[in-house]
Amino acid sequence: MTLLDRINTLANKEKIQPLSTEEKQEQQALRQEYLKMIRGQVINTFSTLKVVDPLGEDVTPDKVYQLREDMGTLELN
Repeated sequence: MTLLDRINTLANKEKIQPLSTEEKQEQQALRQEYLKMIRGQVINTFSTLKVVDPLGEDVTPDKVYQLREDMGTLELN
């Protein structure tokens, strides 16, 4: 069972009956783990962005280059 499957199972069970304290704690922990994974994917995608103005000039924000450097993925041209 995947992380998302278990989250959905608990959510569906919660619609029918109250969750036990342990289940509520598990649900919260699973949701936090899922959000952490999603945030990591967003940051990874964001770090690959390259912004080009209408004249073809690279105007990528410095924060993106800093993120790449922090992640160890900075490519020097």
